[in-house]
Amino acid sequence: MVKIDNFTFAPQRLTVKVGTSVTWTNEDDIPHTVASTSNAFRSKVLDTDDKYSFTFATAGSFEYFCSLHPHMTGTIVVEAATGGPAAP
Repeated sequence: MVKIDNFTFAPQRLTVKVGTSVTWTNEDDIPHTVASTSNAFRSKVLDTDDKYSFTFATAGSFEYFCSLHPHMTGTIVVEAATGGPAAP
């Protein structure tokens, strides 16, 4: 769902529901990582075509960066799953 290419995360901001697994794929020709600023998740070094997935179990905003290239940043916004019909 998130592509790593040309020293960027695309999309830079992604909104998902609680329980969603997000997968980052390194399409760049150099290694990158995916590391949460709050230590909620952290990938190993991802070589070209390597993937990393994390399942978001709680709602919130999760900022992350590449620990090898800290100027590379992104955000995953996790919304609570709705349990029923919307209120009128």
